[in-house]
Amino acid sequence: MIDATGIIDSGTNILFVTFDSLRHDVARDALSGGRTPRLAGVLPGGQWERRQTPGTFTLPAHMAFFSGFLPKLPQPQQPPRLWECRPPAFKDVPAQTFVFDAPNLLDGLAMHGYRTVCVGGVTYFSQETPLGGVLPAMFHEAHWRPEFCSPEIESTRHQADQALDVADRYDGRQPLFLFVNVSATHVPHGHYLGSSTDSVASQAAALAYADIHVGRLLDGLASRGRWLVIMCADHGDAYGDDGYHGRGIAHPTVFNVPFASWVHG
Repeated sequence: MIDATGIIDSGTNILFVTFDSLRHDVARDALSGGRTPRLAGVLPGGQWERRQTPGTFTLPAHMAFFSGFLPKLPQPQQPPRLWECRPPAFKDVPAQTFVFDAPNLLDGLAMHGYRTVCVGGVTYFSQETPLGGVLPAMFHEAHWRPEFCSPEIESTRHQADQALDVADRYDGRQPLFLFVNVSATHVPHGHYLGSSTDSVASQAAALAYADIHVGRLLDGLASRGRWLVIMCADHGDAYGDDGYHGRGIAHPTVFNVPFASWVHG
């Protein structure tokens, strides 16, 4: 059980990574097939948890995450949440759950001295449109460039470089909440198979590519100390399953996402 209250009170750095649109079955099968060795070496028990997302596309899922609602286990009984907004007086919260007295997690962490930094991926983090500025505006600092977005075949390499640069700048200065939205697993990803068509197979290939640079990011952060790491998908994607395509729909391929959290370094 992770004591998020103790971790945040101690000023431990936090890394939160979302693999955009990554289906649980794709993540699970890539792991069992040996295609994501870097993740296999760090995930608790060497596997992903299957959880269910609170949102079926990027914007509502991340709004929920940043409000304290991470993906839940597909079962009646839930473990204590890592964090949540201060509840009404009648509700009891486990001591290990970090309670933030603010409208969202980012403001709550700022009240505890954290610097919050976003390394965006998909266009909801681009700040190029009014809607694309909503999520980045929640952070002290937000980074996005076209090469961070999924059409760029080396997007995760560029994002990891940016995240490590941020970690260098704040190393030892103040605790960091570093958020990275990995875009490689979001369409289009057919190019990882030399195709113009997106599929389960090309998403798996995108994840295998991203594994290299996410592993490099984790190595680089571990050399700077101890981190609480949360990794999950924001939602999945349908590729013709039961006739469905895309996201923003009520289908198991969209609801079921991989999740993991652990203390790293």
